[in-house]
Amino acid sequence: MTAALAEKHTGTAEGPVHNSPPPTVHRRRGRERAFDDVPRRQIYVPLGIYLLFTLIPFYWMLLFAVRPAGSTSLVPWPMTGEHFSKVWNERSFAVFFQNSMIVGICTLIATTLVALAGGYALARFDFKIKGAFMLALLCSQFIPGALMLVPLFEIFKNLQMINSLGSVVIAETVFQLPLSIILISGFIKNVPASLEEAAWVDGCSRFRAFCAVVLPLLRPGLIAVGSFAFVHSWNHFLFALMFLSEQDKQTIPVGLNTLIGADSVDLGALAAGGVIAAVPVVIVFAFIQKWLITGFGAGAVKG
Repeated sequence: MTAALAEKHTGTAEGPVHNSPPPTVHRRRGRERAFDDVPRRQIYVPLGIYLLFTLIPFYWMLLFAVRPAGSTSLVPWPMTGEHFSKVWNERSFAVFFQNSMIVGICTLIATTLVALAGGYALARFDFKIKGAFMLALLCSQFIPGALMLVPLFEIFKNLQMINSLGSVVIAETVFQLPLSIILISGFIKNVPASLEEAAWVDGCSRFRAFCAVVLPLLRPGLIAVGSFAFVHSWNHFLFALMFLSEQDKQTIPVGLNTLIGADSVDLGALAAGGVIAAVPVVIVFAFIQKWLITGFGAGAVKG
């Protein structure tokens, strides 16, 4: 009776059982202790310097945008909106803003839909040239956009699409597709195929199973790809400059270039135009930063 009680309290007759954490827990705790031992100034000082160099150009642009013409004050007071009124009304920035929004939204939709189809094919189907196709997608990222101008211009000229926003949308979509397809493919691979197979057993077609089961799980990846396509097309200057000749068709980057004269530069108007151009991008990243980080991280896990 005594031996049985002793064995019950010690776990076994041979000796006590110790519930030691696995080695991964020890390594993680070691990294946490190593991080805690780092002086905080070695973390905050470099981050503060980086933040300072990042924010100073934005402050300088905002200062020129709201400071009266001829003022040299480093504090934006008194503030004025004359520069914004000038670029929005006199320099046709309302038209430029509308054109950029059309190009950005259309590029977002086209890139997301095509990348979704291509990424699903790469993630779920096996074919002979799959490896070569992936290699071609990766290699295409090393081709500068300037090298695409001549062939794209000839194509759009034959299609009578020069001076059309559609030409810029197509060019931006083609330029964004390789990276977008790779990201979406990696994200779809993280979704178990067994979920689709269970939907097939229940009578769903492949398309319906994809829309009902897989597509809701791809929201972070789709937001990441779509936002990246929108921001790039919003800021891209080269395609809009080459394919759009009329002023009422130009986008904001080209419109900013028109504010730079041969002999002088209106810094107030240029800064106000820069603020107008930056506002949509800041708003986009402010609302989707969580999904953006999750989407790019998940898309890079498997490939």
